[in-house]
Amino acid sequence: MSSPFDPNNVDLDTADPAQVVCYLNASPNDYNGHLGARISALFVILVVSTFTTIFCVAAVRLRGFKLPLYVYLFARYFGAGVIVATAFIHLLDPAYSEIGPQTCVGMTKGWASYSWPPAIALVSVMMIFLLDFAAERYVEVKYGFSHSDVDVEHRVVEHQQEGPADGESKPHQHSDSVFQSDKAAETDIEIESLQERIDTHLFREQIAAFLILEFGVIVHSVIIGLNLGVVGDEFATLYPVIVFHQAFEGLGIGARMSAIPFPKRYWWLPWTLCVAYGLTTPIAIAIGLGVRTTYSGGSFTANIVSGILDSMSAGILIYTGLVELLARDFLFNPRRTKDNNQLIFMIVSLIAGAGIMALLGKWA
Repeated sequence: MSSPFDPNNVDLDTADPAQVVCYLNASPNDYNGHLGARISALFVILVVSTFTTIFCVAAVRLRGFKLPLYVYLFARYFGAGVIVATAFIHLLDPAYSEIGPQTCVGMTKGWASYSWPPAIALVSVMMIFLLDFAAERYVEVKYGFSHSDVDVEHRVVEHQQEGPADGESKPHQHSDSVFQSDKAAETDIEIESLQERIDTHLFREQIAAFLILEFGVIVHSVIIGLNLGVVGDEFATLYPVIVFHQAFEGLGIGARMSAIPFPKRYWWLPWTLCVAYGLTTPIAIAIGLGVRTTYSGGSFTANIVSGILDSMSAGILIYTGLVELLARDFLFNPRRTKDNNQLIFMIVSLIAGAGIMALLGKWA
């Protein structure tokens, strides 16, 4: 049985390394005031994160909101880069500092038997893959749709909407104008019905993956909001960094949501999801302020909870960022633009988002 650890009398040759690390990593409550600034952070982050999330959604769903194509593309792919960087820099790396092999938790009992952050992230990736595959297979079996069916029908819709080329013969050229009008109306109805079927399939296929993505981002937002409410001397640095952090993540969420064809009966859902993301961090800050004199983010239990949640969220965002955002848009999208300048702009925006979000990881 090991003797109680005495920090004032330590023999480094015989001391238990886990006890030394746990003592060094333990931190008391760090709250140092600045209550007014912390309350202001609640409202600033609420406005900024909600606005940036709504930005891409409004650009697609509001007819009166005219947005240049390249502004929309920048917001969409910059946001995609942010999601990927968040997974590695803002989730997986902090998980190592919370439950990794060289931490107090990681050197204690069963936690010392394995490197848990990548293992939990891996399990999360595989679970999300299985859920995504099951959702797609369910839609195929129940509704008789597959990716290839959607792509073919989408091309049919585009061809019918374009109409015959200038050099093609135009049937019924001398027919009665009323008959032509009726046929045109019937064609429009068929196209609208077909487009609605395609959109419904894509919505059912994509909404589950998106909700998982938002869950992963929201979990991360809760943790950083709670810490911002109680952090000590680092508050002055973290405040502006987290504002930018939440704004960029909002772009990522909004960009992904803007690509989902929500049916008309669910017109309210994208706006609700935007507001849900915008509210998460402010609510977490408010909770942090409520426990500001008692909560310790460096405690053993807090590290276990944060480490597990960060690892899970990292897996969710790694899968979603690489598969749902990058692979789907750049590698497996049959309707991807063939304009090289536009493609280069999209890739540069993506890299810029990942790079800037990775840089913010230096402070938060």
